[in-house]
Amino acid sequence: MPIHPDLRSMEIDIPTQPGPLAELSMLLTEEVVNLQAVGALIEQDMALASAVIKVVNSSKFSLSGRVRSVHHAITYLGVAEVASATFEIGLRAVFPSSPALDPVWERAAVRGALMGRIGHALRVDPWIAHSAGLFEECGKAVLYRHAPTQYPLLLKEAASDEALVALEMHAFGISHDALGAALCESWGLAAAVAHSVRHHVATNATRQLPMQVERRSVCAISALANALMNDSESLDAVAEAVAPQANLDVAMTLREVRRVQVRIEEALARRGG
Repeated sequence: MPIHPDLRSMEIDIPTQPGPLAELSMLLTEEVVNLQAVGALIEQDMALASAVIKVVNSSKFSLSGRVRSVHHAITYLGVAEVASATFEIGLRAVFPSSPALDPVWERAAVRGALMGRIGHALRVDPWIAHSAGLFEECGKAVLYRHAPTQYPLLLKEAASDEALVALEMHAFGISHDALGAALCESWGLAAAVAHSVRHHVATNATRQLPMQVERRSVCAISALANALMNDSESLDAVAEAVAPQANLDVAMTLREVRRVQVRIEEALARRGG
């Protein structure tokens, strides 16, 4: 999808999607995913394959033995987990390495995993939910690349994403949520991913899901994940507000999200031990 003319006039560059990620996206849309093809595709890029294997062998997954290949990793973890790690690595690779962005990527990894698991529990496409979580803050990386001296100052000054959006609009005439959605669209991600990224700041601030988008359930999952990550005591209130707007049962939503929360806490406790 071409970059919107308004972005071109601002001279804010949207990075091109790495070739392997574009091909991987296509493979994952197939009704029956070809695991051999996924493994072979990732292994074509030696640097990407090495990075994926390094992540899979890290404490993040706590495997009982070391994996030696991408195919081996898929056997252990399944294609969804390996694809998620690949997209996380590929997304980070198109932006400059900087301590200012480290918290963005750390939150992205946690949010992506959390949204994917909640999506699975609520029978909302987990790959779309994961992608929405992973890419939610990517517009911040776009603005950092555009203004590496000025943008970190805005990140430090803003007390919230709502405040950050106001600062971004004043400084650049566009905000990270809009830029993140533009990146999702230019990379060919599902419309529901772009919509969730575009509206996440407003949704978290107001607990109102956008009326005009498809799969409002993905936006709802974003709000639920935000509550778990930033203010778990608000989870009940967030679920009561957003679940009905996405045609989700409030009690069932809370039950499943709490189960996901417990499983993640148990996994973290095992790693700590």
